[in-house]
Amino acid sequence: MKITFLLTRRVPDVPSPILLRVAERLRAAGHQVTGWIPEDRLLRADVVVPEADLYILKSHTEHALSYAAALHDTGAPLLNSYPACLIAQDKVTAARRMRQHGIPTPETWLVTNPQDAAELLAEGPLIIKPHRGHRGAGVRLVHRAEELQQLGTSPAPAEPLIAQRHVPGPGEDLKVYVAGENVWSVRKPFDEESFARPGVSVPLPEGVYEIAQRTRRAFGLELFGIDIIESEDGPFVVDVNYFPGYKGCPAPEQGITEVILNQLATLAVHH
Repeated sequence: MKITFLLTRRVPDVPSPILLRVAERLRAAGHQVTGWIPEDRLLRADVVVPEADLYILKSHTEHALSYAAALHDTGAPLLNSYPACLIAQDKVTAARRMRQHGIPTPETWLVTNPQDAAELLAEGPLIIKPHRGHRGAGVRLVHRAEELQQLGTSPAPAEPLIAQRHVPGPGEDLKVYVAGENVWSVRKPFDEESFARPGVSVPLPEGVYEIAQRTRRAFGLELFGIDIIESEDGPFVVDVNYFPGYKGCPAPEQGITEVILNQLATLAVHH
């Protein structure tokens, strides 16, 4: 079968070694594997003809999501599914989905302007971030109303913002990576460049495997990651990301490949 990865431009702009190993395994299993960046192609919007048996969405850009939506509309199989990716990408629907399924997550509000969240500071600090952001871009920790005002003096945000109750933690994020039944955890400090660093692989803390699998069922995702703050009150999921980089995980390519092969087997049965 033919498999096409819809890719994002990496920083630095070199192929992912993990994806290269996944592609090798898929080719060894007899499949054709290609990959390209949607932004690099002039794509017809009114006529979309699937050219692969399975598309794998490995990009979080609006461009890639729009093309994935068009592919989904034609009935082309995607992994993860387009609806699951859309729910995870939008932090409003993601917060509701987590709360609905009993996944511990901070209180979350949708705001148009940072100053709108000023009254929430009476109960403690807030995290302000884009409602469909990724890679840590635009995330701000706010303690005082003056800081919200400073954010508000910048050019008006091009998209809605999320105000999320800040959960005190140890100063590091627990990045949890999932490929079907396989779950890995990595600790690393959070900042806007942390997505490019591998972090340190650590044993899964108590209860995290169940949280990861509950998230998998709630969102319908098979290849994804969750960001966890380990607080005094237990772990809180602060973000869900479809098909992350799996940086720092020990040999994740086997688990990723298994998920893809299982999806192909399911498609073969249905056809």
